[in-house]
Amino acid sequence: MSELLSVLGVGGSVAVVGGSAVYARHRHPALYWSTVGLPFSAGRLLGSYGSVMEACGLTVPPSRLRALAVRAATRREVRPVPPRRGLLRPTSTGLRLRLRLAPGQEPADVAASAERLRHAWGVHAVHVAEIKPGTVELRLVGFDVLRDVRMPRKTSGGHLRVPVALREDATAFVRDYRTVPHGLTLGATLSGKSMYLRHLLSGLASQDVALVGIDCKRGVELAPFAPRLSALATDPEQAAELLPVLVALMDQRYDLIRARQGIPASTPDEEITSDIWGLPESERPVPVVVFVDEVAELFLIATRKDEERRDEMVTQLVRLAQLGRAAGIYLEVCGQRFGAELGKGATMLRAQLTGRVCHRVNDEASAKMALGDIAPEAVAAACAIAPERPGLAVAGDTSGGWTRIRTPYLSLADAAARCAASAHLVPNLTALKPFAPVISAPVVEADGTAA
Repeated sequence: MSELLSVLGVGGSVAVVGGSAVYARHRHPALYWSTVGLPFSAGRLLGSYGSVMEACGLTVPPSRLRALAVRAATRREVRPVPPRRGLLRPTSTGLRLRLRLAPGQEPADVAASAERLRHAWGVHAVHVAEIKPGTVELRLVGFDVLRDVRMPRKTSGGHLRVPVALREDATAFVRDYRTVPHGLTLGATLSGKSMYLRHLLSGLASQDVALVGIDCKRGVELAPFAPRLSALATDPEQAAELLPVLVALMDQRYDLIRARQGIPASTPDEEITSDIWGLPESERPVPVVVFVDEVAELFLIATRKDEERRDEMVTQLVRLAQLGRAAGIYLEVCGQRFGAELGKGATMLRAQLTGRVCHRVNDEASAKMALGDIAPEAVAAACAIAPERPGLAVAGDTSGGWTRIRTPYLSLADAAARCAASAHLVPNLTALKPFAPVISAPVVEADGTAA
């Protein structure tokens, strides 16, 4: 009887441990990975590395010297050798492993086998990144890091660099305006586009940069950040007045570059290859980031007069997109829908927007407009975004690369508070002062609290 009870006790303990593991895997995947998944996957990788590489076609014939040494020492059959691997580096979300490619191999060969490696080693995903010629890094992700987004503790921020989201390989997605000067962000209602915009604004608020907003929805998206904005247009009429001022500001900065570098005044702006970053810091004008929310509102017309205004605004936007980078003026264009049917200049404007972020959209045409010209295979990934995962998006650029990202939650109150705390950093730009937003004082209730 005592033996039966002991057996039942052991069986009950195993059941409890197994149930706890299953619960942790679904509710606390990071904890499960650290305690169970990491040692299990590391053991499978180390024990099966050679055979898995051979099954994936990533082995190569050994060198003649090695073949002679094997025959002389063991008289065994000489087998192909896998890429030389470095040490396993565990992380809180997965494993990192560097491979030294054999002569004749390329990173694309390893990337093509990523799905096979994922199944062989029992991980959620395998991503391949080139470190230097001949060396790649395998980034093994143990669980779905985009389900519950937790940004890395160390992110590579800096001037005009804002970590805004988490990539599917557990690294930070950084919006770098020096590298990718202009961007297009699309997303339907409740897709998470506004959350992405909040992170950008709150991240730039603490930097030496002028922020300009064009929000034709009466300012409902950008008005909460008014204390940090140098200018804000809340309808197409105000936007039509603000855009020429930005173009004139760009022309003034080109004149400054000409004067400093001795470039003849007759040289067209398109032929000036230098930018404001080549000027001495004491003479360098502050960079300007222009946020355009609901860009489709700038294209909509009702009368012939509206059509003339629309054509002028679109022309100025295209000029800013073509020439603004060298003058330190960057565009962040957002909208629910963006297509050629918006009218003349839509595709021309899109062609100048290097960075693309596509959240869940209502039709395939919008996804194609955002990603189809740079990464056609990313269109299907964008169309597959589920409504219950707000903030999930597909990010790409004109280099052809793309990845899934997800923006962590940031409340409107927290983002607005960060901008208000940085209100003293608003630069003094005389040309934009007529468009400075009016900041209303909070309404005070009878008990003395702010409404």
